[in-house]
Amino acid sequence: MSSDGAAPTATLPARQRSAAPAATTGFVIYGCEPDEDALFRESAARFGVALTVTEAAVCEDNVALAAGHRCVSIGHKTRVTDATLHALSRAGVEYVSTRSIGYDHLDVAYAESIGLRVGNVAYSPDSVADYTLMLMMMGLRHGKATVRRGDAHDYRLPPTRGRELRDLTVGVVGTGRIGSAVIDRLRAFGCRVLACDTRARLSHVGYTSLDRLLRHSDIVTLHTPLTAETHHLLSGERIARMKRGALVVNTGRGALLDTEALVAALEAGHLGGAALDVLEGEEGVFYADWRGRRLPHEALARLQEMPNVLISPHTAYYTDHALRDTVENSLVNCMAFEKEKSA
Repeated sequence: MSSDGAAPTATLPARQRSAAPAATTGFVIYGCEPDEDALFRESAARFGVALTVTEAAVCEDNVALAAGHRCVSIGHKTRVTDATLHALSRAGVEYVSTRSIGYDHLDVAYAESIGLRVGNVAYSPDSVADYTLMLMMMGLRHGKATVRRGDAHDYRLPPTRGRELRDLTVGVVGTGRIGSAVIDRLRAFGCRVLACDTRARLSHVGYTSLDRLLRHSDIVTLHTPLTAETHHLLSGERIARMKRGALVVNTGRGALLDTEALVAALEAGHLGGAALDVLEGEEGVFYADWRGRRLPHEALARLQEMPNVLISPHTAYYTDHALRDTVENSLVNCMAFEKEKSA
């Protein structure tokens, strides 16, 4: 028995290995990051399940790892092709747990059509909610330009004064767990909050149409899932309806926002700024080191040149609490599926 309680197993290539003591249930973990690895090992030992773990994202070339297993857990950073889903199904997989809230990196309808059930995970909404408020405050107080000036030892007051949240109207699009947590925080600042959702989830918030929200909000923050219906929810036409000088915050999914239309509105001075943790076309760019290389994403390069635009690489969810939730809930979902199949 090894020092961390894991049973010895045959060595697997590419950091693929067993991560738990002998158990009656086993799952395959694809795309396992180093910081997830320790959490998976700890949770596997506690739940009494055996894991085969690989840092490689699931693809046609490595679905053989899943042979003999009904459940696999996958990361959200790499697109899962239909061919890979088909190969998983042929290998005997019946359940795919994605370690994310969103499903936009795979075709759920196709997966279900070939007998694969897909489940997401819940994690601490506070991670994204806290980050959203931070982006709002940095946008309102010209954080990017102020930090850049300080880094250059220019300690003069900025040419433009900041604004206070209590004087503003914030429009929250999507009031699920994360949107609701954002609203809870906004109430403490004393600002006016408008909300838009397919159903009124919160009794203490004024719900309105998206059009009215856009016309009356000084800040618009996006927290709705990405679907065919919400793709480019903020289109060029809708961005044009927004208040002049408004700030756009997006910690949801990049394609909720028409990036080219956003760039045009910022360059024209119609919008006051943007704070984006997600970006349309971020795949293959975010989570990689591009220092010293030319970015393959023209819109991202243009946005980063703007002093009133903040960009972070899809990191709002990334806290110790949320990561632990993600790992544990992915395993819990797989265990629940196994229990259901065994009943």
